[in-house]
Amino acid sequence: MKTFEKVAPFVKQNIHKLIFGIILLIIIDLISLVIPKIMQYAIDGIGTEGFTKLNLLYAGGVIFLIAVLMTFMRYFWRYFLLGSAWFVDRSVRQDYFDHLMSLSANFFNRVKTGDLMAYAINDLNAVRMLVGFSFVIGVDIIVLTAASLTFMVNINLRLTLLSIIPLPLLSIIIIVLGKQIHKRFGKVQQTFATMSGKVQESISGIRVVKAFVQEDSELEKISDSAYDYVEQNLSLVRVQGIFHPSFMLIIGLSMMIVMVYGGEATMIGEITIGEFIAFNQYLGMFIWPMIAIGWVVNLYQRGTASLKRLNEIFAEQPEIINEENVDYSISQLKGKIKFDNLTFRYNEKAALVFDDVSFFIEAGKTLAIVGKTGCGKSTVTDLLTRIYNPPKESIFIDDTEIYKIPLETLRNNIIMIPQDIFLFSQTIRENIVLGKPKATEEEIIQVTKNAQVYDDIIDFRGGFDTVVGERGVTLSGGQKQRIAISRALLADPNVLILDDALSAVDTKTEKRILGHLIKLRNNKTTIIIAHRISSLQHADKIIVIDETRIAEQGTHGELLKFNGIYKDLFEKQQLEEKISATEHKD
Repeated sequence: MKTFEKVAPFVKQNIHKLIFGIILLIIIDLISLVIPKIMQYAIDGIGTEGFTKLNLLYAGGVIFLIAVLMTFMRYFWRYFLLGSAWFVDRSVRQDYFDHLMSLSANFFNRVKTGDLMAYAINDLNAVRMLVGFSFVIGVDIIVLTAASLTFMVNINLRLTLLSIIPLPLLSIIIIVLGKQIHKRFGKVQQTFATMSGKVQESISGIRVVKAFVQEDSELEKISDSAYDYVEQNLSLVRVQGIFHPSFMLIIGLSMMIVMVYGGEATMIGEITIGEFIAFNQYLGMFIWPMIAIGWVVNLYQRGTASLKRLNEIFAEQPEIINEENVDYSISQLKGKIKFDNLTFRYNEKAALVFDDVSFFIEAGKTLAIVGKTGCGKSTVTDLLTRIYNPPKESIFIDDTEIYKIPLETLRNNIIMIPQDIFLFSQTIRENIVLGKPKATEEEIIQVTKNAQVYDDIIDFRGGFDTVVGERGVTLSGGQKQRIAISRALLADPNVLILDDALSAVDTKTEKRILGHLIKLRNNKTTIIIAHRISSLQHADKIIVIDETRIAEQGTHGELLKFNGIYKDLFEKQQLEEKISATEHKD
């Protein structure tokens, strides 16, 4: 039953609709059993004394009224049963998405987006089919099997026993081939997930693919993946190709027995012609559940295989959670930050990122972090926002240990702008107001001016209503970064982190933006990570990270006096800027 743990609560929520649909389906099945009896009465009545055309019209009229009634009732059972399956599908899908949102960054580092999309499409569809049709088929199997068998026995016991002799073979087929269907469908879903992942990756990286003329290579990878998917499907089809025809063979054998022995019984007068025809109709009703058993087994094997795959995702637990000692009364952060003897590595086998690192920044001040590529600058912000968990008692905000601060408070008060900007495929305006949906037009214009992107936006044909395309593909790197800064400024967080968020703009624009930003955020904490030291001169404190430690810290002027790493980087960058300016003039 563990397989169905995630689905069961949502089935219970719709149980009243399901029960009503089942009741309607049972009534339909019982009413349909009347039709062969009416036909038996009409056929046996033909040629008998007192049986007139009016009797035939009466029988036909009753059959027609039953058909009309069944038409309406079939609409409603489909609405309640299959409609409920869609509600269950929506609930499980929402639960799945909510669970993904709760998982930590490490999970998404391990699992491909294409795989997660495959779970959300193929696997959830298989679960919906299982929920929707299992009730329908289950009712038909129980009601039609029992009722039609009763009517058949009532007509002729011997003929009934002869007709069902081949049917136990169905059980053998179901048991043997059902396991194979389950196993092979699991492989089909896995190869579909792999193929989806590769397609998603190729489309996302289409610019890189074209830049390096790798279209043929990507096509070959997708082709190989698609071929694997076809091979797994063919493997499944080969089993299903035996499964369903075997059913029809056994059913044909049963109908042959009825034709031979039933026909003989009719000729010798053991049963009437009407009874013979009615028996065949009841046999057809009895056979349908036998066919349905194969269908429901197929649905069950597919559905449970998909549920098991989904359950693996649901079993994943977020690494980043509110600890037991969290203080939920904390709703605002002033922005005083302290790192106290922080030693950190991403896992036990990974190299040391920080070794006994300590620094602090007062609330309302600006901290700049510099260092060589890969020295751990971004890791500082990842730990501060608890994208990764730092060691206990190593990071404090407003003199409160970070694990005592609720995650919601931490994320609401700290906004980080990464180097790799993500914009939604919506308008520029919708992307900017993400953190403040009710912002006024004046506020939107002001923050874009502060981020030095207003002129760029009004040059677009649609202005603020320009749709930026997937991940902001229609914008330049610098435009995307400045729109992201506008978005952050509009939210006006107590702690703002710029993680090399201006790497795609020129030096002069970066200086203007950062200089203006520091003035705007005079009383709020700002952390700036940048490679261009010339843009960080007005920071209240600068720390230089080198070889897992803080090599230097102080103001711009103090660090230049040390004649150390900072001064060396500053002089090299100044030289590069002079050379670049000279080349530009030439």
